Amino acid sequence: MSRNLVKVTGALASVVLLLSGCAAGTHPGAAAKVGKTEISVTDVDETSRAVTTALGQPYSAGAALSVLVNSALVNQIAEQRSVTITDAEVADAMKLLPPEGTYDHFAKDPKANSFLRELAESVIGIIKLGGGTGVKDPKVQEAQQAGQGVVKDAAKNIKVDIAPRFGKWTDGALDGQVSGSLSTLSKETKAGQPTPPNQQQPQQDPNADPNADPNADPNQQPQG
Repeated sequence: MSRNLVKVTGALASVVLLLSGCAAGTHPGAAAKVGKTEISVTDVDETSRAVTTALGQPYSAGAALSVLVNSALVNQIAEQRSVTITDAEVADAMKLLPPEGTYDHFAKDPKANSFLRELAESVIGIIKLGGGTGVKDPKVQEAQQAGQGVVKDAAKNIKVDIAPRFGKWTDGALDGQVSGSLSTLSKETKAGQPTPPNQQQPQQDPNADPNADPNADPNQQPQG
């Protein structure tokens, strides 16, 4: 499977979900409540630390909670629609989602492995809700788009409460936070972002006067 397809499947967990009522009405000790599923603060904090270790770079509690909430939403919708997901399908997806070279780190840590499993289940759920067969479906992108539409409509009937510590849940994310998807983490982010082309230093003309003012107007006539 190509790396492009891996990126597509990994990005499914960041589907934008337009929700109707998202107030901070959680119980003490709860980070969020998604319909019938409660996510504890302890679970979020432990997940954040475990994924940070597995990736070798920071993975915030907000990013972890965003994935856990999205996963709970997708899983509930899949259950309502009798969508089945096998252990074999989940195992295949789990190997595709993390950045290259990090899967073994997730597999060795129970908390990180559990997080990756939840992410994989939600990825497969979205594809199947869109009529696809799984992450290896040759039309996975079309299934992804259709699944996003299904989840978007169904999620309007599922209440999401977020503890004030984590902010507000708006349009499928915490306070505008971009997805917690692992597919956004690459070798480039580990090594540091490269300088954008429009911010790179211009090449110097070998014939230019080394003492000339670099900010001077090239069309200006020299003073007599």
